Amino acid sequence: MNLESPKVTVQKSAQDLFDQLTDVKNFEKLMPDNIAKFEVTGEDAFIFGLKGMPEIKLKMKDKEAPNKIVLGAASDKLPFTLTSNIDSISDSESAVQLFFEGEFNAMMAMMVKGPISKFIETLANNMNKL
Repeated sequence: MNLESPKVTVQKSAQDLFDQLTDVKNFEKLMPDNIAKFEVTGEDAFIFGLKGMPEIKLKMKDKEAPNKIVLGAASDKLPFTLTSNIDSISDSESAVQLFFEGEFNAMMAMMVKGPISKFIETLANNMNKL
C-alpha cells in the first residue's frame, strides 16, 4: 500500500527542515490533535498513539541530508516506512512531501488506508509548526 501526502511549502531552508525532522522529539509538534501518547525512546526512535489506534514505534532507518528521511516501524508485525522528501525552493523555503509504504493484507489495508492518509496529511500540514 502506497500513500502520499500533499506537497507542502515550509518557510525554512531544506537543511533547516532536515535538521528539525532528524530530531525525533520534533515529531510531537507534527502530531494531530487526537494524540494520546508521544514518547521519545532513544536518539532515533519514538512511540506515538492516537486515540482508538494501537501505539506505533517508529525508528530512523535512513537519512540523506538535506533531502530525505526514512522512518520505519520498529516492529515486524506491521512493516512500513514513512519517507520525507524535501526539495529546496530557495535559501529560506523548501517543499516537503511524505510517502507511506506498507505491506498489509487486503483487509488490513482497507481498514487503515483512511486513517493513515489523514495522519500523513496532518503531519505534512503541521510542518510549518517546526
